[in-house]
Amino acid sequence: MKRADLIPGKIISATAAVQQVAQWRCTGKKVAFTNGVFDILHQGHIFSLSQAAAEADYLIVGLNADASVKRLKGESRPVNSQDARALLLASLVMVDAVVIFEEDTPLKLITSIMPDVIVKGGDYTEEQIAGSKEVIANGGRVVINPILEGFSTTNIIQQISGNK
Repeated sequence: MKRADLIPGKIISATAAVQQVAQWRCTGKKVAFTNGVFDILHQGHIFSLSQAAAEADYLIVGLNADASVKRLKGESRPVNSQDARALLLASLVMVDAVVIFEEDTPLKLITSIMPDVIVKGGDYTEEQIAGSKEVIANGGRVVINPILEGFSTTNIIQQISGNK
């Protein structure tokens, strides 16, 4: 994308995401959803996001807000702010929209946009994936992609701090 000025516009509210999904669906397009912290973007994230994008015409990424990350990962996280993480994700060609959510899981966001497919990494089972039951009941599906071994934000942080 040569129009870098369009990147911030891909970071949208949950309300705007519902409207955007409705517009995409009017043209017969399918919507995939994935979510995560994406604290220090690495090769594993790119692999995962690429796999998720391949499942539908559009990809929405739910991004844990800073407060949510602290509750889930501890006080030392996130390393990067939610605004910085959202901007990095929005700059990726395979990501069509980024929505920051405050809750510990994206269930509320998922049930409001009701994607055609939820995509998560192989460290989850279908039963553990927020919104999986609701999306399946709505005729959608859940895809669990393999994890690209050897890449994790925790490992990068440990390596930087000399703890590995």
